[in-house]
Amino acid sequence: MLHKIREKAQQYFPDVQAIRHHIHANPELSFIEYNTSKYVSGKLTEWNIAHEAGIADTGIVAIIKGKNPEKKCIALRAELDALPIKEANEVPYKSKNAGVMHACGHDVHASCLLGAARILYDLKDEWEGTIKLIWQPGEEKHPGGASLMIKAGVLENPKPEAIFALHVYPHLPSGQTGFRAGQYMASADEVYITIEGKGGHAALPHQTIDPIAISALVITGLQQVISRKGNPLIPSVLTFGSIQAGFATNVIPDKVEILGTFRTMNEKWRYEAHQWIKDFTEQTCAAYGAKATVEIPVGYPSLFNDPALTAKAENWAKEFVGNENVHMLDMRMAGEDFSFYTHEVPGCFFRIGTSKAGKEFLAPVHNAHFDIDEQAMETGMGIMAWMGVNALQ
Repeated sequence: MLHKIREKAQQYFPDVQAIRHHIHANPELSFIEYNTSKYVSGKLTEWNIAHEAGIADTGIVAIIKGKNPEKKCIALRAELDALPIKEANEVPYKSKNAGVMHACGHDVHASCLLGAARILYDLKDEWEGTIKLIWQPGEEKHPGGASLMIKAGVLENPKPEAIFALHVYPHLPSGQTGFRAGQYMASADEVYITIEGKGGHAALPHQTIDPIAISALVITGLQQVISRKGNPLIPSVLTFGSIQAGFATNVIPDKVEILGTFRTMNEKWRYEAHQWIKDFTEQTCAAYGAKATVEIPVGYPSLFNDPALTAKAENWAKEFVGNENVHMLDMRMAGEDFSFYTHEVPGCFFRIGTSKAGKEFLAPVHNAHFDIDEQAMETGMGIMAWMGVNALQ
């Protein structure tokens, strides 16, 4: 089976490369991936793979049944959406949609899953069980397409016993993979703070309630709250990326708006921190006569890779690419909505290397110069198919 999957991955690589070029050249933002969804659905139809489109508007679920399909079900997942970034690469498949780019590799993920689907369908008489393939919308935008797909029932009828997803990783050369069991990525919540004071002349601050001065106290103090109220063994990050206030040097404004993000690796501390952020901000502002409004919409939970499942997946990867090409990953404070799935069923989120000999294609994800050594997709589609077949054992 391993030999057959490798052969088919090599055989279908040119087709998957062309698919990636089409998706990359025609990127669509989160939750409006209508043409991308239609294109993926069209490929599945062309290959006679049964599927349902229009889930959570643009999501797709395909079902491939092997022998004895009731035996067991596992799921494989990819995303469809792009980012609001203007592409800087000069390549034949450069984005045709101004200001929109597949800078996080979702075009690669979607293409690899299509390749895996084709391989698995070709070999369906040689494995037992059912494989569910999920192409979801909106990974890059709150509330996360994964949460909407779950609400729409993609983890039911049949319910998968495990779910896998890959992600591009420019820190490793193509042909290599990375895994981390247990806690891997952080929860990701947005923080919106509005401080309302009393504006006035900058030369007469005693007649005002200066929200800018108060905001400085709030931002500095919140760093202390996170570092002193949280367990130092639990990674946490509170970062503010935007402060909007005022319009002149000699005018104290009426209000300040602050935007930030809070990330952590522990779900209990996550919600405790939300309350500390709200309480400290409101009480600090009240002490200086200002009013604070704090909103922390709940975003993606932390991503937990099931240890037993991840250990198996790592061994399957070693069989596919060789022991020397499988690495342990560091924990990351970035967020990923695959985490929603991992809180419902055992999951494994892993990385495939996408740089060329560790020297080319090193631009990070979410960068206007991001691109990959496309040979990585042969590894990606093959390893997804190989994991799918093994997980059904």
